[in-house]
Amino acid sequence: MTRLLLLLALLSSFARADDIHVAVAANFTAPLQELSELFARQSGHRVVASTGSSGKFYAQIRNGAPFDVLLSADDETPRRLEAEKAAVAGTQFTYALGRLVLWSAAGGLVDERGEVLRTQRFRKLAIANPKLAPYGLAAQQAMTRLGVWDAARGRLVQGENIAQTFQFVASGNAELGFVALSQLAGERKGSRWLVPSELHAPIRQDAVLLKQGPAGRAFLEFLRSAPARERIRAYGYELP
Repeated sequence: MTRLLLLLALLSSFARADDIHVAVAANFTAPLQELSELFARQSGHRVVASTGSSGKFYAQIRNGAPFDVLLSADDETPRRLEAEKAAVAGTQFTYALGRLVLWSAAGGLVDERGEVLRTQRFRKLAIANPKLAPYGLAAQQAMTRLGVWDAARGRLVQGENIAQTFQFVASGNAELGFVALSQLAGERKGSRWLVPSELHAPIRQDAVLLKQGPAGRAFLEFLRSAPARERIRAYGYELP
């Protein structure tokens, strides 16, 4: 009898399978794709992702964008949305801790201590817009701590988000740039410097539920599960 009830519950869950509209920070695009496939197999729900910068998502959500879940690249945006009653109270949590990398598609340009920022053997340096993207803000903080921000400002190329910033470097439009470590998963070419965490504020990437609904809640619970955390760590994130 118990098995029959469990089977009926499972079938009922799949019958009510929903699309979950997720606003996801650009650095988490690849992990979310893998996680979405696993979640769909487990739950029957389908994740529909929109990628962008956390700052722009804030404005869109406040203007009524129909997202169910926000996976932000910071903790401040979900906190503001909760405080302004644009998110479900008590649902914010940290799903990943991001790491910042100075990367060049050219081998030998970026040294293991980031001294290239002082020697300025480059014409263009890409960062995400610090006003919109937490990884861009972290890059600005790191360069300020290193004492190279003022000298580098005239050489900056700003991406709208971290995905566009990555493309600037990958295409050679900028010789080097600050990107998310997760974007270099499986990337062997080029040269890189993993920026010490003490050079910038922690990149706490928080999730929050924007609309009440069992499918959205199920997805956020899934993000806390051991299989999901294992995959998140595999992309270079640290975990809370």
